[in-house]
Parts: sequence; structure tokens; C-alpha cells
Amino acid sequence: MNDSIPPQSQLVVIGAGPGGYSAAFRAAELGLQVTLIDPGERPGGVCLYRGCIPSKALLHVAKLISETEEAESVGVRFAKPTLDVQKIRAWKNGVIDTLTKGLGARADKLKLTTLCGTARFRDNHTLQIATAAGEEGQLVFKQAIIATGSRPVMLPGIQTGKRILDSTGALELADIPKTMLVIGGGYIGLELGSAYAAMGTRVSVVEMTADLLPGCDRDLVSILKRRLDKNFNEILLNTRVMELKEQKNGVAVTFEDKKGEQSRRRFDKVLMAIGRRPNSEELGLDNTSIRINEKGFIVVDGRQRTTEVGIFAIGDIAGEPMLAHKAYGEAHVAAAAAAGQQSVFDPRAIPAVVFTDPEVAWCGLTETAAREQKIKVKTAKLSWRGNGRALTLGRHDGMTKLIVDAENDRLLGVGLVGPGAGELIAEAVLALEMAATGEDLRAVIHPHPTLSETIFDAAQMLFRG
Repeated sequence: MNDSIPPQSQLVVIGAGPGGYSAAFRAAELGLQVTLIDPGERPGGVCLYRGCIPSKALLHVAKLISETEEAESVGVRFAKPTLDVQKIRAWKNGVIDTLTKGLGARADKLKLTTLCGTARFRDNHTLQIATAAGEEGQLVFKQAIIATGSRPVMLPGIQTGKRILDSTGALELADIPKTMLVIGGGYIGLELGSAYAAMGTRVSVVEMTADLLPGCDRDLVSILKRRLDKNFNEILLNTRVMELKEQKNGVAVTFEDKKGEQSRRRFDKVLMAIGRRPNSEELGLDNTSIRINEKGFIVVDGRQRTTEVGIFAIGDIAGEPMLAHKAYGEAHVAAAAAAGQQSVFDPRAIPAVVFTDPEVAWCGLTETAAREQKIKVKTAKLSWRGNGRALTLGRHDGMTKLIVDAENDRLLGVGLVGPGAGELIAEAVLALEMAATGEDLRAVIHPHPTLSETIFDAAQMLFRG
């Protein structure tokens, strides 16, 4: 991303993460002249450079380590793995490099103007640009798409360093600490905690609420927690972190439990994973009529339009859920709208996947959410203990859960926990988008022996007396 600042552009996209580059590519395919601006050298954003992709690379390493340990139960014994941290880091960075180069090549093929730098609104049709090469100038645009993403939340007064990390620092894999405290029991903390635990770190997790993965179905979380209880050194629920003090030999942490009793311990490193916040502060939005809500998200309508005519917002900055695939969908809607086409973002289901071991995935309504909406539901919960494929994998710690409307059999939600749950959830998303019923799911022939049969078998349970 090293073009010179153009004087004007039909469409400018600010941010080159999953939402930004998808919007830019689609808009260019629809015939618009597009300028893409991002601080990164190539498109990719947080997801590719410092999020989804590097974390999944480390989780793959963790899975390989775990499988060598589990193999002994089926009669295959391996020597204890030796970790070459430098080589693992280089492999991870190679994956990132391959993908970002591919995105850069596509940007070139579509003849996008790409700028490595930052942008700030001077008014509703002018941006002030500062490039990494030191060039400064103004760009006049007809339309704009804001896709600046989000960043990790830190505790007040705490800064990252060698021992106190955010997700970005943890993914750099500087070393494998002997002990680590993960603050936050959401998906980021559990994924990175799982990776480090598999690589030999004694991981402790602290969560201020009563359970892990707030918002996820409790039936699914209970199965994951049973495994995490074995893999992690400890999981502290209903516990707050009151103080962090970075010292020469580690980080001193003061905890407070739900009774108000305090305790203090030392960890080699601390990972902050308490959430993310939208990057909306440094954009000069006060020079426009764009409205921001109390959480810092830009307010948009179903076509991703902000309250400023001709300016759209997508991805993390446009609201929950902060997921790359949600940004992809919004990107195509915004690009189509900018090109004058009719398009609206109105999915029935946005899947969520936690890439722990076992994986957790769900879409649609949870049972709790359905009941809160006063919907009378039927549920089917199928353990994977009787699934042939699960047993041949040496893993039976899984469950498939279906939630249907008790009055009309319409599918409302699906939850999965187990190996490969993130791949299996796509069938459920399609079923929800097609307004499928429980009867539809049990009428579909699933291949045998596969984990996907658990969806079929769960659907059968809905019709048993």
C-alpha cells in the first residue's frame, strides 16, 4: 500500500481489515473507483495480522501437542514434543505473509489506489491523509466506508509491556512463560489460554462473572469447562482483579472474590482479554453529522448508512457482534449500496465459534434467549458419546443442541460443542436462513459415519414421545 494521495476518489474505504478490504474489492468489481487506506503495509487488518489467523495458527500447534498426548489411550505413544518457539513463530508469520500478499495482489489486480497511512475527516466530503512515507494531503470523496475496527480494552491505569500483554502481544509468542494469568473468560482469553497451556504454561483464568463465555448456552459451556478444568491450572469465577504490579520477576496480582476476601499471587505474565472497543475516536467524526452511541459504535441503518449522507460504516465499528464474517456480510451490503444497488444486511443467523478444544459454535437463539422472548420451545440435546465418528476420533466430549418453536417446529437456534464444531455450524446457519424446521433436518440424509449425523440424530429426538 504505497500509492500517492489522489486529489479525489469516488469511494474511499478507511480500514483494510476483513470488512474494509471486502468492501473495497466488491465496490471495485461493481465499477467504482476506490481508494483504500490503512496503517498496514498490505490489506488484512487486526484479524489477519494480530487476531483470527495467528491465533488459529497457535491453536493448531496446541492441537498437535494435545493429540500426541491423547494418542497413548489408543495404543500409540510419542515422545514428549520439543517446541522450537522461533520456528513456530516464523511459521505463523509465514501464514500471515502468504495471506496478506494474496490480498495485496488482488488489490493491484482490481486497480485500487492503496495508501499506507491514516485518515481523518475534515468535513463530510474531505479527508486529511498522512501516509507512512511522510506525505500529507487532502482527499475529496463522493462516498466513504468506515471500517476502522476495534482494539483491546485495558484495565484503567494499566499499560502493556513485556509482562502485561494484550492479545496482540500474546500472539507475538516472544517466549513460553512458566505461569500466565488470563484476565477474562471470553473467547479470546480461552483460545489464547488454551494455546499457551498446551505449549507448557501453567495457565490461570480469572472471570468476574459466574461462568465462562457469557452469552453462550450453558449446556455447551459446561462441557468445555470440564476439559479446561483439566488443562488449566485454575479457573477463578466471580473474582475481580483489584491490582496489577509489574515487578522484575513477574506480575503481582491482587484478587477479590465474591465474599470480598482478597488474595495475592505472582505470575510470569498476564494476558488482558476483557473485551474490545471500537476505533472511533481519532477519525474526526465530530466534523461530520455521524452519530455515535454510548459504547462508541457508529449508528447505522440496514444498508450500513450512517447519519451522514454518502458515508457508511461496517465491521466492529458498526456494532456487535465483533466478528470478521459479520464484517464480510456488511461490506457487501455497503459496497452495493454505494454502487446504487438495493441491498440490506438482515441475516437470520450470524454464527459464533470459539476455537478452544473442544470447539464451541452456535447460531440463532440460545434456549435462554428464546425463553426470555416468551417463545415456547422444544429442545433436543444429543451427547456425542454414541456417535461412531466421535468414538473413532477418541473424543466423546461433545453435544449437539437444537432449539425449535414448540408451536410450528421452526428452527430457532443450534449449539454445538466438540471437535470440528466450527465446521459443522455452517449447516445450521443455512438451515436457519432457509427457515428450516426440525422435520426438515431429520429428512436430510447425512453421511455416515460423521459428526454431522449428530444434527440428524438430534432432530430425530424432537419427535420422540
